[in-house]
Amino acid sequence: MQSVIGYILSTDFIVAILRMSTPLILCSMGVLLVRKSGVVCISFESMMLAAAFGGVIGSAYSQNIWVGIATGVAFSEMFAMLFGYFVLVLKANNMLVSLALNTLGSGGTIFMLYALTGDRGSSTNLLSLCFPTIDIPLIKDIPVLGKILSGYNLITYLALLSVPLVYVLLMKTPLGLRIRAVGEDEGAAESLGTSPTKIRFIALLIAGLLAGFAGMYMSMGYVSYFTRDMISGRGFIAIAAQNLGGSMPLPTLLWALVFGASTAIANAFQAINLPPEFLQMFPYAATVIGLLIVGININKKEKQSERKIKEKSKESGSQ
Repeated sequence: MQSVIGYILSTDFIVAILRMSTPLILCSMGVLLVRKSGVVCISFESMMLAAAFGGVIGSAYSQNIWVGIATGVAFSEMFAMLFGYFVLVLKANNMLVSLALNTLGSGGTIFMLYALTGDRGSSTNLLSLCFPTIDIPLIKDIPVLGKILSGYNLITYLALLSVPLVYVLLMKTPLGLRIRAVGEDEGAAESLGTSPTKIRFIALLIAGLLAGFAGMYMSMGYVSYFTRDMISGRGFIAIAAQNLGGSMPLPTLLWALVFGASTAIANAFQAINLPPEFLQMFPYAATVIGLLIVGININKKEKQSERKIKEKSKESGSQ
């Protein structure tokens, strides 16, 4: 137990948090954009899984990292556009479409893996490429701080950069204004000449790009191969981070880090031989507890506002 506590208090734990949080940060920023446009989408699991598969296949057969990135993003965007077509154009139920796409992503990736390689479980027989690790000049030589800030996968830095970029996009650009306008009042935005369907498709495209990099991180950064259902619910955890963060970039980042920390803690407890089922449950339990805390706080605020309204109505009635 002392070794676990020592690990949690070390810089290695901070490094582990950032690595575990990378796909959650990227995907949650994509979820945030789509949610701001007024669309509820829970098919990010399939986008990430498709990108993880596409990145491995593209880089393995071409032996070019850029081809791998292009293939992974294309696979992710394909699922994003399928969701957009069925929900925004055909007006299908968004939850049913999301569930169908998640099922398609799970089964489709394994079918394609078997068709291409003959393997049903993983792509370990393929010589796929990985994203490079970046050592920041000067900073890498600083004691303690250099270990915390330098030496990460390229996608980790992209994930951290995505937070201010999403904020600037939403709050400082005409496109961001249109996304927020469509999400807040579709009728008013349409009366000003803005096409809600077009803006939501654009938001889905950007979200698909972010989810694509999140998925490729899992198969080309976190590990160097693709395995069946390797996203393991991270798409849903990213949705929870966005909800708990109130659809704002910085709070969403903080919640993604919290969930990343819970995964890092679960991995640390492997040293004391706890049941693996308990360790696998840990991140999802943290998600449920976080949602419960926020739900209780929202309920309290609603009750307080109701009391204030009743008090004001009594005061006006007595007058």
